[in-house]
Amino acid sequence: MTELATMEFHPQPQAGEARPWAFPAPERGALDNGLTLLRCHRPGQQVVAVEILLAAPLEAEPKGLDGIATIMARAFTEGTDKHSAEEFAAELERCGATLDAHADHPGVRISLEVPVSRLPKALGLLADALRAPAFEDSEIERLVRNRLDEIPHETANPARRAAKELSRQLFPATSRMSRPRQGTEETVTSIDSAGVRAFYEKHVRPATATAVVVGDLTGVDLDALLGDTLGAWTGSQAEARPIPPVTADDTGRVIIVDRPGAVQTQLLIGRVGADRHDRVWPAQVLGTYCLGGTLTSRLDRVLREEKGYTYGVRAFGQVLRSAPDGTGAAMLAISGSVDTPNTGPALDDLWKVLRTLAAEGLTDAERDIAVQNLVGVAPLKYETAAAVAGTLADQVEQYLPDDFQATLYQQLAATGTVEATAAAVSAFPVDRLVTVLVGDAAQIEEPVRALGIGEVSVVTAE
Repeated sequence: MTELATMEFHPQPQAGEARPWAFPAPERGALDNGLTLLRCHRPGQQVVAVEILLAAPLEAEPKGLDGIATIMARAFTEGTDKHSAEEFAAELERCGATLDAHADHPGVRISLEVPVSRLPKALGLLADALRAPAFEDSEIERLVRNRLDEIPHETANPARRAAKELSRQLFPATSRMSRPRQGTEETVTSIDSAGVRAFYEKHVRPATATAVVVGDLTGVDLDALLGDTLGAWTGSQAEARPIPPVTADDTGRVIIVDRPGAVQTQLLIGRVGADRHDRVWPAQVLGTYCLGGTLTSRLDRVLREEKGYTYGVRAFGQVLRSAPDGTGAAMLAISGSVDTPNTGPALDDLWKVLRTLAAEGLTDAERDIAVQNLVGVAPLKYETAAAVAGTLADQVEQYLPDDFQATLYQQLAATGTVEATAAAVSAFPVDRLVTVLVGDAAQIEEPVRALGIGEVSVVTAE
């Protein structure tokens, strides 16, 4: 008779003792050339993240040249006075580094990630890109062509088309926020290397820029290293650029962007509300998360789990722009997609959720889950140096104190259900929401009109 082999089980791992955690605090300073510096030592993070913030906001783009900030941002990696575009890319690759850049309403952001052992070389390349970008005619022309190729794809994307329409509806035509961040076919076609260089020379200088460096800086003489690289970047002083207030029209209405034959309707419901400077922000974050922040949120529970209209609906708040005086605005929105025949019923149920929220409020259980998801996972969210650097850069960009994120988590944990409910109701008032629907107007217009959630108009998709 064969003897059965015995199995040896390893001891079951046990949870360790919980350690207190707080969002890391940076050390603030400045280089001799006026560049503001935030550094944050993160032991064990062998990949260093560097964020550069340039005071080149979209509203500073010359008239008729929307998108020039984006082209400039992309051109920073396309050669310098020392390296051609191909050589620059090869040098980055030898460092094991990645360098990305993008433009948004507050300004241009450049992001570098590199192993700490290659940090000196990578910082040198970054400094060259900032100090003396080539902006060769051929490279700018290629970037313009690439951008023009992207525009039809964005127009064909229902989510991008909805976002474009919502901005156009919310903001005055004279506001840069009403127009696509990366420009239109008409404006991008007009961009050339001379225009890019003029925009660079007018807005890019160390005195109005900030560098954020995060990672394991053990044994790194960061002061000397920065002095030899980013410290060699020079430029004139500049007066602070006035930041105009954000104005928006959130009169309740529905805009259908007609896509004949569409089997789904993309929905984007939004308005402009309080940003991170407002005392209501922590409660607004918590309430919005309860409403539509995850699969367990109220919107998902009704529209996805109970009714099966959608794969998911999300509610969120996205900061648009802040000012040094503590004023600013955030986009408060609900987004998702539903099948075409159920567009009317889905919107009806969505409005019922909002009305129920106002009448009955959130539950303590919803509030507790939201706090666990927002605060409890924060240490995992900021495991990488890039995540920490990005958040620190956001704080600088939005004129927030360096301890804002750490304080926010404390405030979230202390926010009660009643406060969260009031903030969510205030963020999404049922009669002050602009609703954009990208779908088949022939099928969805009448059911939507019957809901009475606002005047309905139909526009033709490009």
